[in-house]
Amino acid sequence: MRNKMGHKCTAIVLSAGKGKRMGSDIPKQYMLLDGKPVLYYCLKSFQDSFLDEIVIVACEADFSYIKEEIVDKYNISKVKSIVGGGAERYDSVLCGLRAAGECDYIFIHDGARPFADDEILKRAYETVIRYGTAIVSMPVKDTIKVVDGDGITVDTPDRSRVWMMQTPQVFGYKEILEAYERMDTYMKQKSGTGSGGENISGDASGDMVKVDKNLNITDDAMVMEHFGSLPVHVSEGSYRNIKITTPEDMIVAQALLKRGI
Repeated sequence: MRNKMGHKCTAIVLSAGKGKRMGSDIPKQYMLLDGKPVLYYCLKSFQDSFLDEIVIVACEADFSYIKEEIVDKYNISKVKSIVGGGAERYDSVLCGLRAAGECDYIFIHDGARPFADDEILKRAYETVIRYGTAIVSMPVKDTIKVVDGDGITVDTPDRSRVWMMQTPQVFGYKEILEAYERMDTYMKQKSGTGSGGENISGDASGDMVKVDKNLNITDDAMVMEHFGSLPVHVSEGSYRNIKITTPEDMIVAQALLKRGI
């Protein structure tokens, strides 16, 4: 199936996190927000959008709950499959990419981010069509400081150039799958250490590039930046597009939902 623009778009929704900072035995994506799991709102956004399919990546122990209490209960018919994740976020994304199969564009989204509305998705779609990448994000509001290991400030980036990353992060499917496969090879390799404590990996053209062995992958944009072939472009998100991480975030989310902001 393809949307009216002639593209097949698939969402990968990451729902395998444990949410340790919530201080709860219930993972944050399954906590109730106005009587429904946080994950429901995320899936509902994609269900009501132009996207064609949804792949959910979750812990296997949660498969039945997701299917029975969210997907079936609320008729989220675009869910193609629910698959198991990996040890790290990037492992789970790769599992989702492999399960998604051939499509034109892939929207990678955190299951604990319930307010990615249609306008956010449309802007990201327009951006990815133009550039091949679209990272939903917003300019920071506060002054940002870089701090060393002793808690001393060492730099103050120009605030006008600092953006906070959100999701979905959107890519051409072939390009992001290639980047993730290359990163997976890099993470597993045992040799190839270059001078200066760097590991060696190949870039998209087959040339060799240096990658910091301590590289800490925290989002999909980093995978494209270090292992992919395309520059990463930002797409305007929303300050409403919050991620549920701490108990305070649930209070904010309740207020946003109640006011319909």
